Amino acid sequence: MSRISFLEMDARLQAADMRGYPVCPITLLRNVTLENIQIFLRYFAYEAGWNAQVSFGDYDSVLQEAVSDSKKLFPDSKFILVYLFLENLSWNIARNFNGLSMEALQVEKEHVKNYLRLALEGIRTHTQAPVLWHSFESPVYPADGIGGPQRSGGQLETVSELNDYLKQILKMQPNTYGIDLNSCLARVGYDAYYDRRYWHLARAPYSQRALKEIALEDFKFIRALSGNVKKCLVLDCDDVLWGGAAGEAGLEGIQLGKSYPGSPYYEFQQEILNLYHRGVILALCSKNNEQDVWEVFDRHPEMILQRRHFAAWRINWKNKADNLRQIAQELNISTEHLVFADDSEFEINLVKEWMPEVLTLHLSRSHAVEFREKLLRLDCFGQISFTAEDQSRSQMIQQETERRKFQTNHQDLQSYLRSLELVATLRLADGVTIPRISQLTQKTNQFNLTTRRYSESDIRSFAESPNHRVFSLSLRDRFGDAGLVGVFIAERAGSSNCRIDTFLMSCRVLGREAEVIFAERCLTALASEWGVKEWAAEYIPTPKNALAERFWDQFGFKRKEAKAAQSAVHYSLEESQRILISNSIIHVEEEFCGTKS
Repeated sequence: MSRISFLEMDARLQAADMRGYPVCPITLLRNVTLENIQIFLRYFAYEAGWNAQVSFGDYDSVLQEAVSDSKKLFPDSKFILVYLFLENLSWNIARNFNGLSMEALQVEKEHVKNYLRLALEGIRTHTQAPVLWHSFESPVYPADGIGGPQRSGGQLETVSELNDYLKQILKMQPNTYGIDLNSCLARVGYDAYYDRRYWHLARAPYSQRALKEIALEDFKFIRALSGNVKKCLVLDCDDVLWGGAAGEAGLEGIQLGKSYPGSPYYEFQQEILNLYHRGVILALCSKNNEQDVWEVFDRHPEMILQRRHFAAWRINWKNKADNLRQIAQELNISTEHLVFADDSEFEINLVKEWMPEVLTLHLSRSHAVEFREKLLRLDCFGQISFTAEDQSRSQMIQQETERRKFQTNHQDLQSYLRSLELVATLRLADGVTIPRISQLTQKTNQFNLTTRRYSESDIRSFAESPNHRVFSLSLRDRFGDAGLVGVFIAERAGSSNCRIDTFLMSCRVLGREAEVIFAERCLTALASEWGVKEWAAEYIPTPKNALAERFWDQFGFKRKEAKAAQSAVHYSLEESQRILISNSIIHVEEEFCGTKS
């Protein structure tokens, strides 16, 4: 993805057949010329299996379009991207800073802040789509010279103040996110980031290399907010986690440590461990003798990664495509959620051909010093929020392995479920659970009836609304705590009607009847609280959620035939006709409205 040129991307896009790809409309609002960025955005989307359709607002008309009554820019947009270049918003702060009095500087800052606030509020009146708002780059050569960083109120501090203000107002609006362009500037480098010639010719400040980096940063958020993230990093061992072959070089002969030539592998392991602590699942897939591999893990004094960090492994001489499928099956995730890293170009190409849905990372042993940066640049595991469930994900997966072993001791499912001693906790969304609830809406695909994606701000506004209820389900058993795994969002529609907006369950806990008892308890609670007489629900089909298609049928909901294939299926139900489902397997603890019942 990172090596291909602008012209190659353009050519591939023109030749691509995107029929059947989901359409992803993206609207760009800007005060500079950015047209070339659409090629990068469209290409990154194409590689992820989407057909991005990029449209632009008028040049330097962000505020006018945001507050206008016209809604032509926004109705169908899935993402709004805002680029405000400081030179075109406040020439005085960007280029005439030393000529400003204290009073004039204050006026300029208030002008910029008001512009930001009014534009953001205006956009939110038109659309609730996610907004990605780009920060101002800090000046590399401050107007006040080397003394600027040393004094209060200098140009660097002023730009930082404006960026801090932007962060504050973004937090006050739902589904809005800040993109740090200083990170892009640092990665590309000042001399390669700006195109001075085209700035003067067409008010196009960024080089193609910069536009590519900015688009890549944008797409990390687009991918995460769309639930299209990777979950598991599968690693080869020899010449990936350490230099050399363990079976040939022996423990003393492999390269691993804090000094060269072992230091690149040591740093690479540290970065992998950082991913583990972010909730990324780790697995091994190595053509090797298992004893040789575990000897390095258990006995080498410089090993950062330990056995306990890996949720699954296939260390054998079988082909790696089959091993990857088995790893995904063991972890109960789709193969499209895998990233496979190997030093062998043969193995990488085999997986590319046989499993194109798997993202591959070729780590050439002759460029070991680049391993860490390649992994960092990949950044396909991104999630907008980070929760306690993320920190303990690998432990939860290991507990699931213990459950499967335990299940072999039982002849039928019911006796197995009873022996698990399942406890479900239902509660209303609060400050503790909102980040995880938002995360589940963004990343759950298989058992998600409507696949609506919500930010933390969205969930918080629902939780505070008298006409919405947000319930969560947490599950634990004799082997451990699975954490928060279910979400139910309902909206009161009239005095006695209720619409079910969202129902989802993490695929990790399906098959334990928790999804049924969760829905049953939420329906009963709302019928009592709101006096519901009529229910409405939906199933919105996606390529991944067929598993949930008939979920509402078991409660007595009546289907209305969809108007067209792959369109939403609407359900209705009279409360008096609802089928009540009892469950004696799961012990339920309810915590509604802050009180336990």
